[in-house]
Amino acid sequence: MTDCVIAEDEQLLRDELVQLLAAAWPELRIVAACDDGAGALEAIAAHRPQVAFLDIRMPGLSGLEVAGALAEVSPATQVVFVTAYDQYAIDAFERGALDYLLKPVAPARLAATVRRVRARLASGVADAGALAALLRQLGQAAPPAPRAEPLVWLTASAGADTRLIMVEDVAYFQADSKYTVVMTAQGEALLRKPIRELLEVLDPAMFRQIHRSTIVNVKAIASVARDDSGRGVLRLRTRPETLAVSQPFMALFRAM
Repeated sequence: MTDCVIAEDEQLLRDELVQLLAAAWPELRIVAACDDGAGALEAIAAHRPQVAFLDIRMPGLSGLEVAGALAEVSPATQVVFVTAYDQYAIDAFERGALDYLLKPVAPARLAATVRRVRARLASGVADAGALAALLRQLGQAAPPAPRAEPLVWLTASAGADTRLIMVEDVAYFQADSKYTVVMTAQGEALLRKPIRELLEVLDPAMFRQIHRSTIVNVKAIASVARDDSGRGVLRLRTRPETLAVSQPFMALFRAM
């Protein structure tokens, strides 16, 4: 049995890919079907699958960022990128040794990709070098993803009060059921917006995800240490508590 992780933020496309893979590769076991890059990275670290199908553009961590962390968290995982029609990416894939799928995924193309991936798995050939080269090329050539202006301020609840908080004053955000805790030097407040939606409006140069449920302001970080298990511990400039960095996300700190 071959294990696989899928990452696609659009549920209909994710469900369709699951169904197409069931027909094209009956022996494939999908151990996780994720709707964002953070979930995919943690699932890959937990399951060490032989194959991962990664959407290139997702909220928060992109498929490219997830793939960039695989050298540390799961180096043997074969990657297949899934993308809309981005000519810059397709040109890079055509010149490289890695597989990609265009949305909407065509069954014939998927069948050909499955044959190539299975052949590589059978031969034991690792494509870590090809993946690293492709990521460097895409990083240099990729146009910036279109996005709205980053969030500058937000309103959050603190007991019976509503606080106006400048985003640059936030030390970190942490998921809390249907809400998000907003933590500043003055204390905490609750925001009626899930972490996943926040990732789409925060400035990626200022905020980094360190756990599936935690986003930190990089300017608030005083120090980063790694424990014996590979997990990280962040100390903050304006808060007494420390924050845990899950082991897969430690690989991303090298790029900061």
